[in-house]
Amino acid sequence: MKKNIDNEFKTYTDTLSEADRDLLTEYFSRLSQHIILPKSLKKAMIEDFEKALIFYLKSGLSVASALSRLDSVNLGGFYARPPILWYPADDGAKIYPLSMKRHQMAVFRLSAYLKEDVVPELLQIALTFTIQRFPSFAVTVKNGFFWHYMDASKRRYYVEPETEIPGSPLKVSSTGSPAFRVIFYKNRISTEFFHILTDGTGGMILLKTLTAVYLRLCGHEIECGEGVLNINEAPQPGETTNDFNKAEPTEKTKGFADERATQMSGRLSSHKPCQVIHFEIDSFALQAAAKRRNATVTEFMLALMFMAGRYATDETKGRIQIQVPVNMRKYYQSETLRNFTMYCNIKIPIAEITDTDQCIAEIKKQMKEKASKEAMTEMMNATINLVRVLRFIPLFIKRPVAQIIYGFLGDKVFSNTLSNLGVVKLPESMAPYVEKFDFVLGTGLTNRAVCSMVTYGGTAVFVVAKLTPDPSFEEKMYQLLKENGLNPAVKGSELYGY
Repeated sequence: MKKNIDNEFKTYTDTLSEADRDLLTEYFSRLSQHIILPKSLKKAMIEDFEKALIFYLKSGLSVASALSRLDSVNLGGFYARPPILWYPADDGAKIYPLSMKRHQMAVFRLSAYLKEDVVPELLQIALTFTIQRFPSFAVTVKNGFFWHYMDASKRRYYVEPETEIPGSPLKVSSTGSPAFRVIFYKNRISTEFFHILTDGTGGMILLKTLTAVYLRLCGHEIECGEGVLNINEAPQPGETTNDFNKAEPTEKTKGFADERATQMSGRLSSHKPCQVIHFEIDSFALQAAAKRRNATVTEFMLALMFMAGRYATDETKGRIQIQVPVNMRKYYQSETLRNFTMYCNIKIPIAEITDTDQCIAEIKKQMKEKASKEAMTEMMNATINLVRVLRFIPLFIKRPVAQIIYGFLGDKVFSNTLSNLGVVKLPESMAPYVEKFDFVLGTGLTNRAVCSMVTYGGTAVFVVAKLTPDPSFEEKMYQLLKENGLNPAVKGSELYGY
């Protein structure tokens, strides 16, 4: 493959004027100075730039214009300096894996859909330029004696076509393997992250910046702002801080133990997830439907989920319990790109799930109490205290100790999850090229469905990641949305493995 690329590149350069060939010689000389990596990685990265140049030249772009877009200044000194940084896991990243079972990996996906199909050669360069602005993402996860930590990894980060199930595990145990991936399919750019690395807010900032850099490589003028970072500015110290330390003192702390939740009754699938379904909803109509019931969009969607969850279980006793992540940045000033999210558990007995308005009333009451700054700060302090208790216990025995002390039950204390990232904002110059976003949570071991949501422009995308072939939950959700005057477009995958 490398020989073919060299031959094709030479064929194109042989047709250029002497002045253009001189420009290329000077360009690759500067590029080489910016890439001080092992020989094989350096050759692969230079080949990436050759592929991008071939694309530009085939498209009729002049050599000077192509080289201007591919300016090696955008690499900074990232690939020219040895990896010396390392990052201790933030408190959320330390605790979250302790409640996970073996071979389970918390991966989530964020995607941007463009108005035109993705050019792989340019997306590769966009990632190469972008990742140097996000040093806490350019890492590999390692096991320390007491905690996991992230070690800087200077390597070629590559994009690849989408071929696997969304949220497939990342091979972080391999030496130097990244804790995220960038994949593409038609007009979709997707980023998938191991949750130990970041949360939805940090992941969205990387995706928006990557997409902006890609659009610039396509020739569009895109300004920074609204979460699009300037890749030629140095990373800010606050972007890599552990902001759990900002928790205000509280008289009590909220523990993690909870009662088991009622689960949907569908047969569990060995494929995780076995299906991903997207409900595309008019965001203005959705907001109006929620307002008619005196509810926020999150409260309204939660109510429908409780109703659909009741329909999807054969149990007549117990409680349906839905996990709702809470972004702590709304309570504490923060620039961190790392985890800074807690959660609350909204619970309604099955016998009391009778109609949407009744559910909304109970949800509003519980959200006001459980998602408050005081309640979330109590949980933050519980997290900090657990880290403190476990800090000198070797990593390989931390999990059973944490489960004994705090009664972790993993996803068995939830029936479902709703993670709503809210409304995505983009720079005005970027908006015309982006159609929509979506957000997919990875599945656990017990919950038959986990749900996520994100809104951009006039489209709210509600996603159900499934762990059962039973269609009851999503069919009921569709029926309930229709009954509320909404007409969602339902898209998604076929069943995996069936």
